[in-house]
Amino acid sequence: MLLALTATACESSDQDPDSDRSSDTAKIALLLPESQTTRYEQFDKPLFEAKVKALCARCDVVYSNANQQTDTQQQQAESALNDDAEVLVLDPVDGAAAATIVRAAKAKNVPVISYDRLVTGADVDFYISFDNEKVGALQATSLVEKLKADGTTSGNVVMINGSPTDNNARLFNKGAKSVLSTSGFRLQPAGDYFTPEWKPENAQTFMDGQISALGKDGFVGVYAANDGTAGGAIAAMKAAGVSPLPPVTGQDAELAAIQRIINGDQYMTVYKAIQPEAEKAAEMAVALVLGRDVVGADAKVNNGVKDVPSVLLPPVAVTKDNIKRTVVADQFYTVAQICTPDYATACKTAGLQ
Repeated sequence: MLLALTATACESSDQDPDSDRSSDTAKIALLLPESQTTRYEQFDKPLFEAKVKALCARCDVVYSNANQQTDTQQQQAESALNDDAEVLVLDPVDGAAAATIVRAAKAKNVPVISYDRLVTGADVDFYISFDNEKVGALQATSLVEKLKADGTTSGNVVMINGSPTDNNARLFNKGAKSVLSTSGFRLQPAGDYFTPEWKPENAQTFMDGQISALGKDGFVGVYAANDGTAGGAIAAMKAAGVSPLPPVTGQDAELAAIQRIINGDQYMTVYKAIQPEAEKAAEMAVALVLGRDVVGADAKVNNGVKDVPSVLLPPVAVTKDNIKRTVVADQFYTVAQICTPDYATACKTAGLQ
């Protein structure tokens, strides 16, 4: 799966990348939003940097991580623009607030690629991400199917959404509700909860409150928007003595989540193959630096100002049954990384040797 996606993304961009420009260094700014989610530092950054270097020897990546601070990201973007960055690849902390960054870039004729999260209300040049409503629908569908397979056809589902400043979190919520609203299950009486800064400890505190309000047996499943919030919810349930744990969703295929799935604590996660996303973003950025056409942005996503030319990659649901065929087959993690001594027995049962 990963190899096919990568080959499709690369076929028009790997030829003679430096032939039509001078030898002067070209700067590409990569502005990532936070480090709460492990993917950014472990995967997005190194994959993006490696692909840029492979495509354009004279291109330098100027990297910044905003650590979930909108003001910090604004300052980092201003610094990159003042340092003559020729392209901004921007994963916004706050999709609406980041419109200011886009306007500053446009004032200097610097194109902006909205990466993973959509910048709203601004003239973004390109957008690359996953079909985020589909991500939420995939999570909710997996949860509902698991509950019904286990003989549960009704009951409360606790819903823990992502950060209120993340446009993707709204899309996950919309996709999940499109499934849950017709599933026969009830969302918790507290209504929508969006987890500040995606922090697991905030999700844990919310889950503590839900256990107190509903009782340890007052809910049948937990929709958690990503693996961090899933971890927080699971910690709260374990501390409260909830047993057995109900099915819990997640997203990002973090290593800790894969281990929880192997161990039976978390039911599923959504694997978004980061390599094709990061590498395609790198191809787009290099094409813009070299004055070439950006290929493959055939979808359109409206951000409130325009229909942004977009690349939308497919998400994949991961459960214990297909870990070997997804994250292991794609070399996202090795079996050795997953099957540490604490998980050796569970790995053997799951067929991971």
